[in-house]
Amino acid sequence: MLADAVEPFALSALKYGLFALLFLFVWRSMRWVVRGLNVDRSPAAPMPGSGARAGSDRSPSQPVPANVLVHVEGKDKPRALRLAANTVIGRAMACDLRLEDTYVSQEHARIFAKNGSWYVEDLGSTNGTFVNEQRLAAPAMLTSGDRIRVGTTILELAR
Repeated sequence: MLADAVEPFALSALKYGLFALLFLFVWRSMRWVVRGLNVDRSPAAPMPGSGARAGSDRSPSQPVPANVLVHVEGKDKPRALRLAANTVIGRAMACDLRLEDTYVSQEHARIFAKNGSWYVEDLGSTNGTFVNEQRLAAPAMLTSGDRIRVGTTILELAR
């Protein structure tokens, strides 16, 4: 008689425990997705009353000239490359920045100029593109010193 009363209680406890685990899994998954979407950094609006900055005489459509330092794993000295308005990164022969990295897709990522700033976007790569160790979910604005990781190669934006 006691066994009949315990069994439904144990089944109910197990059912509600599994429901709680399912809820926790969905909640954590959605939190991870939302954090991934927040990687895109919009350009900050200038502060009212702030003085003119150096280089503010350039037109807003012209990006700040920039170089990228390519840090290849296993090599001591990085190589410098001048960015074009649209630079495709990957292993394919047609890429503007060709990398000999087995973890890089044929066309992995793209760095492009928009509204006077530099942006990076992932081109559907297998291993993803990371800006300052945060995986890209959407194009992200770059600032000087940002580190882009594609495969095992680090690209550092330098002005």
